[in-house]
Amino acid sequence: MTDRRDLAEMLQPLVQSLIAAERPVLAAHGITMWGYAVLTALDNNTVRTQAALAEAIGADKTRIISTLDRLQADGLISRDPDPRDRRARILAITARGSDACRSARAAIQANEERLLARLPADERLGFLRAVEALSRLTREEIVGGPG
Repeated sequence: MTDRRDLAEMLQPLVQSLIAAERPVLAAHGITMWGYAVLTALDNNTVRTQAALAEAIGADKTRIISTLDRLQADGLISRDPDPRDRRARILAITARGSDACRSARAAIQANEERLLARLPADERLGFLRAVEALSRLTREEIVGGPG
């Protein structure tokens, strides 16, 4: 038996507060939370199709259509038919979308730096390394239990 709290118990209030802090920043950039998730995934060149994007950001592929429509209408992404499969769409972030994503990220991370400054430098670095390592785990690795 351990005396520490569960990770989800500790992280959930922090994550909810971080999301609340991000919302006005994203609104100032004309981006929704889902829009930011899309732009971030595309800016990192990790996805190309709508189906791959939905999986990467944990969204239902039919429910992100309105987000993609808005981002495209705002000139932040492009969606072109896949020449190999006309039913599929190839997604790409535009220069304007990349600029908006990076500007929003800089503002978000400025607030995060303010919070991280509450930690001693060595603990801050260790915390960021641990979060980065855990964030690379797949859902299956996390849910699957000891392994």
